[in-house]
Amino acid sequence: MYSDNSIMSHNLHGTFVSEKIHKIRWRPNGLHNSNYFVTGSIDNHTNTVKLWDFCEHEEDDDIYPFPIFSFPYKGDILDIQFLNSEYFVCASSLGSAHLFSINTKSDGDLILNNCVAWDNLHYFQNYDTSPCTALAVYENDLVTVGEDGKINILTSQSKNVIRTIENADSCSIGCVLFLKHNEILTSNLRGQMKIWDLRSPFNKPTNTFMLSGDQVTPTCLVFHPTQRHLIIAGDELGALTTWDLRQNTFPVNVLNAHEGSINEIHFHPDHPDLLFSCSSTGEIWHWSTKNKIQSITSLDNNDVNVWLAPDNVKNKLEVFTLMPTLGKSINSLDLSKNRVICGCANEAIYLINGVKLP
Repeated sequence: MYSDNSIMSHNLHGTFVSEKIHKIRWRPNGLHNSNYFVTGSIDNHTNTVKLWDFCEHEEDDDIYPFPIFSFPYKGDILDIQFLNSEYFVCASSLGSAHLFSINTKSDGDLILNNCVAWDNLHYFQNYDTSPCTALAVYENDLVTVGEDGKINILTSQSKNVIRTIENADSCSIGCVLFLKHNEILTSNLRGQMKIWDLRSPFNKPTNTFMLSGDQVTPTCLVFHPTQRHLIIAGDELGALTTWDLRQNTFPVNVLNAHEGSINEIHFHPDHPDLLFSCSSTGEIWHWSTKNKIQSITSLDNNDVNVWLAPDNVKNKLEVFTLMPTLGKSINSLDLSKNRVICGCANEAIYLINGVKLP
């Protein structure tokens, strides 16, 4: 494991919300901090998609979230992705996906509306329900993947499925990511990574490679905000693996990071040298690159990202603990300017305010 175990200086606010938060996402708000966010719960008889706001008290400098609108949801909410500030999509453990809108009523209150329901997207050969494990968005386009090994291509503008790739995988697909408008990356339970050209008439990947030499399961995927060919995967053993997809499908480097499974990783959208990660062992870390480096692997011999350093990459990174380690899993995190929010299995939401930025 690589960490300096130092805790950054900032304000930490925790709130008990009486349900396990599996996904949490800030509402996009352009150049400004967003006070609104949405959550999706798991392990309830009826789960909820909730829209929240933060209330600040000048008297005691306390900040706590309060729900604005709650929408009952069938199944566990396994993923949430915003298309823009008005629309977001949820993935259900019952094999469906749902498009929600955030609308303003005449009295100024915000509400959630379920605009489109894509039911029964994922199911096994015996027609038992298959969880929709993850989804990805690119402008108005969506892709869903599931335990049934199926890929569905959708658009937010229609209830019809544009295309289904049956038997895309022989086992569960757990992660999906748009590389380009017509290209996606998926990963399965056995650690296989597959690149798909959505323009191809053939239901076969254009490239297949392994996360590592062993059958380690990837748990999350992310691309660099300004260098989309830079891909990082977190896995069930707590490692971060980096690829440069311009050159080959062999990892540039592998970092042993968290003690347990990595649940989510996100680059900061405004400061791409910063990475944030959270784990099943209750850790949430802030990764910062010390400096830019020159690499002989660069195709144009310009400065390349530190994450693409083939040697001693950990010596070029500083890792900070954002809050004391919890006894429960931190399931999800998201970023908005200098604020990090996370949802946890201990039925609490945490706001980390004043995170150090360059």
